[in-house]
Amino acid sequence: MSITGAGDGPRARGIVATGVHRSFGSVHAVAGVDLTARAGAVTALIGPNGSGKTTLLLMLAGLLVPDAGHLTVDGYDPVTEGYATRALVGWMPDAFGTWDSLTAREVLTTVGAAYRMSRADAASRASELLDTVHLTELADSPARVLSRGQKQRLGLARALVHDPSVLLLDEPAGGLDPRSRVDLRLLLRRLGAEGRTVLVSSHVLTELDEMADDAVFLSRGRTVAAETVQAASAARRTWRVRALSASALAAWLTSVRVPWDAEDSVAPPADAPGALLIALDGEASAAALLKDAVTAGIPVTSLAPAGGALEQTYLSLEEERR
Repeated sequence: MSITGAGDGPRARGIVATGVHRSFGSVHAVAGVDLTARAGAVTALIGPNGSGKTTLLLMLAGLLVPDAGHLTVDGYDPVTEGYATRALVGWMPDAFGTWDSLTAREVLTTVGAAYRMSRADAASRASELLDTVHLTELADSPARVLSRGQKQRLGLARALVHDPSVLLLDEPAGGLDPRSRVDLRLLLRRLGAEGRTVLVSSHVLTELDEMADDAVFLSRGRTVAAETVQAASAARRTWRVRALSASALAAWLTSVRVPWDAEDSVAPPADAPGALLIALDGEASAAALLKDAVTAGIPVTSLAPAGGALEQTYLSLEEERR
């Protein structure tokens, strides 16, 4: 996919970061990030606190300048083409900001005016987005009366006012209730399907499994892994198996251990008494194990991943074992 710049031909869609560094005094917040976020996909940015996620997002939004390396957002350089970049980026920080004196509707129309939308277009867009994020009933209430979750929803609407082709979202699910989390997931999937580039930072890894197409893992300011969610789901990971008789299950698993893999680990999980954990290579291996267990007369009652695909990838990274 490509877009056309003014007089400069087609530009590549999506986000690319190559060898990006950014320090604050002696603190190396970003110390060598390489990242690609595809247009038409939702990319998860994953890492512990202090790994450089927010600093990277700020640089992509054109709000910080990298010390070294190169960034492009839909083919534009946020450093040398800041105005053009900001015109196509929707930025949602992890906190709403300082606009508490404005009503929810005024917040959105003010942002629309900043993007040079007509008064009528800004008002129409504000009404549309307030409905999208389920804040219509609070449209004319001052932002200061909104809850943390409601402010998050308003922050998402604010990022969407100018219909951006790229979305940068920093912890968008923070403070959201379960229903709003589902709505957010569905909205981001729809925005990605529309061809937008969506880069989302979050600590809620189980939700990212259902929301994201790709994932990039950061640690100590560096990129340490990148993979698709589909590949993470198919990779070797831990599954939880439960049967009416845990002892019969354990005996059977031990008897068939070699055909599966000599390195498979079978162990009782501390958080699920009566169940066992076994390492398997994706859903096909899990389905085969379940079939053989039923054929052998083992009364299996459940078989499911012990955690999300991205969560297990994240926990397996040696970088995070401090």
